[in-house]
Amino acid sequence: MSAPTHRRSIFLGRMPLPERNFITDALRTETVGGVLLLTAAVAALIWANTLGGSYRAVTGFHLGPASLGLDLSVQHWAANGLLAVFFFVAGIELKRELVAGELREPRAAALPVIAAVCGMATPAVVYFLVNSLGGGSLQGWAVPTATDIAFALAVLAVIGTSLPAALRAFLLTLAVVDDLFAILIIAVFFTSKINFLALGLAVAGLALFYVLLRKGVRGWYLYVPLAVAIWALMENSGVHATIAGVAMGLMLRCHRHEGEKLSPGERIEHLVRPLSAGLAVPLFALFSAGVSLSSGALRDVFTRPETLGVVLGLIVGKAVGIFGGTWCTARFTRAELNPDLKWPDVFAVASLAGIGFTVSLLIGELAFADSPALAAEIKASVLVGSLLAAVLAGVLLKIRNAKYKKLCEDEERDEDQDGIPDVYELDNPAYHLRMAAILEAKAAEHRRLAELASGAHAGDDGPA
Repeated sequence: MSAPTHRRSIFLGRMPLPERNFITDALRTETVGGVLLLTAAVAALIWANTLGGSYRAVTGFHLGPASLGLDLSVQHWAANGLLAVFFFVAGIELKRELVAGELREPRAAALPVIAAVCGMATPAVVYFLVNSLGGGSLQGWAVPTATDIAFALAVLAVIGTSLPAALRAFLLTLAVVDDLFAILIIAVFFTSKINFLALGLAVAGLALFYVLLRKGVRGWYLYVPLAVAIWALMENSGVHATIAGVAMGLMLRCHRHEGEKLSPGERIEHLVRPLSAGLAVPLFALFSAGVSLSSGALRDVFTRPETLGVVLGLIVGKAVGIFGGTWCTARFTRAELNPDLKWPDVFAVASLAGIGFTVSLLIGELAFADSPALAAEIKASVLVGSLLAAVLAGVLLKIRNAKYKKLCEDEERDEDQDGIPDVYELDNPAYHLRMAAILEAKAAEHRRLAELASGAHAGDDGPA
């Protein structure tokens, strides 16, 4: 009797249609938001390097009720207020991935989670080594650990590369896990003095938010004021205020009940994601990415250990960490790569994950809050590192663009015009019957045209 064979799982294979459609819609919004983010970053750089005085005046302008502890600068409002919306969406994404997406099954989740963890740990190690050898500050170890999915998709849009759905989903899953660990890093390492009264009231507000959701209470006029109050209390507690956003996002129900087209979490994500991608994150970039890019500042990026560590962490650490983690996990779990793709495709996506713009800027501000000059240089290194990672990934992806284009066309082809891509109906007899009828109708039309052409040709050969 022969030994039982173990079926090898396929890595980056075809996704279930509902999951593919959901991710496609989500990434379409992120792509538009990424282009806006890129535009805002460029605008910030132009503003800061041409009218630097006005840029510093605007970003440093304080507004808000001081009696409530909210007399904050515009830059602070952008980092702690607007990014709370971004992390709220990230919380919903994470919850959905855990209950209905790539992370719902431990075996399937192992590969992207391990890849993401390696993609965060390796840049931190690179930064640590560079600064240990160069005598720099180790405070910025977390800066190169994040991936900015919106900026990455904007790069794809700009260079005109169409990634197959599986590669896009892999990139999104990496970014979701990245966001989770970034939140943990912010909460654990960048919380100093805690106001326990404010924190306790924030937790009580979160508990009320949870109870209202589980009771099925509806009405934005209840949830929005409560969310603002929770955010304000978290801001005053000493814990970074964006934690409130992700906590509320994780509380939403993201599994569908019978008869539901979308869960409450998915509906709210559809409403809030455009606000996050189209307004909150671009405004954060506008008020945070404006740094001096003089020749001296750019030279310091490659000579100062703190900034060099960030650049190498984003370019080398991210690519090596994600690719190495993916390859090792696939090897030890007996997962086979989709035969339509090659390992260089995985390396190209890993390089694209080196774009760490939004969260890296935020962590840079937190890590070097006591040294504004160094914080500005760290921001410059994030911009340079993300740009170089984008160029490297763009070159690698362009090499295989013809293959990607064909795969995308195959994924989108719908010859029977029923709204479902043909690759998802190959096991459906009704699909083949519809295609047979379509092809028979086309054959009949071609026979008719052939007869007409034959008659016209016979007439041409006859006597004048």
